[in-house]
Amino acid sequence: MKATKVIVICSLVASTIAMAYFCVMSVFTPIQFKEARAEREIEVINNLIDLRKAELEYYHQNSRFTASFDTLLHFLKTAPKKELMKEGSLTDKQLEAGLTEKKAVKIINDAKKKALRRNNFDNNDALYAYIWANDADVKANGLQGFRRDTIESNLLQALYQGKYDETTIEAIISIPYSNGLQYEIEVNNEYKNAQGALHPLFEIRAPYSSYLSDLNKQELVNLIDREEKLEHYAGLKVGDVYAPNNHAGNWE
Repeated sequence: MKATKVIVICSLVASTIAMAYFCVMSVFTPIQFKEARAEREIEVINNLIDLRKAELEYYHQNSRFTASFDTLLHFLKTAPKKELMKEGSLTDKQLEAGLTEKKAVKIINDAKKKALRRNNFDNNDALYAYIWANDADVKANGLQGFRRDTIESNLLQALYQGKYDETTIEAIISIPYSNGLQYEIEVNNEYKNAQGALHPLFEIRAPYSSYLSDLNKQELVNLIDREEKLEHYAGLKVGDVYAPNNHAGNWE
């Protein structure tokens, strides 16, 4: 009887400990999952922001988005960053007289071409000084001091300020914590807005299943199920190929 009583007591103690463990874990596991998710999503979001910068710059230079990471990486490694440097502006009087930025730039560029056919200049400063002082069209339109130059610089440096270089930029397309899976990318270069104007769109995605797959399986299933029932994308993404959203991330 004593042995039986001891066995029963031990079984009750073991059951109590097991129940206590499962109660603690039922509280601790969701917290642990939430904390790990939040930590990982900081890295994923930073990547998506960097990819958005790349796509927007590609569009700026090519008037379309690309769904090819190979194309995007080649662009980042080889294309220059082009920036318009401005000096001087048109006055209200010039604008009222019909002079526009486009017309003013053409007058300046034509003057530069004429000057270069006649003279050699040590630098752009000398060239501008000459046309401001001597070109009849420039003086007639009051464009002394008006200057527009396209300056080229290293694209990776301009976009990312040293965060990447040609040897490390390929990391941008891999989802952190996913064992090398790449972001999903989709474009819609034929989308037209309500007015019928072409309005190209892009979307870059990282599903929860890619960067949370090694965490608690049930918590991951619950998270995905909850988002799908709310008709939300089950993961992080930037942009939207079905409706313009100013290329926003779904965390913003």
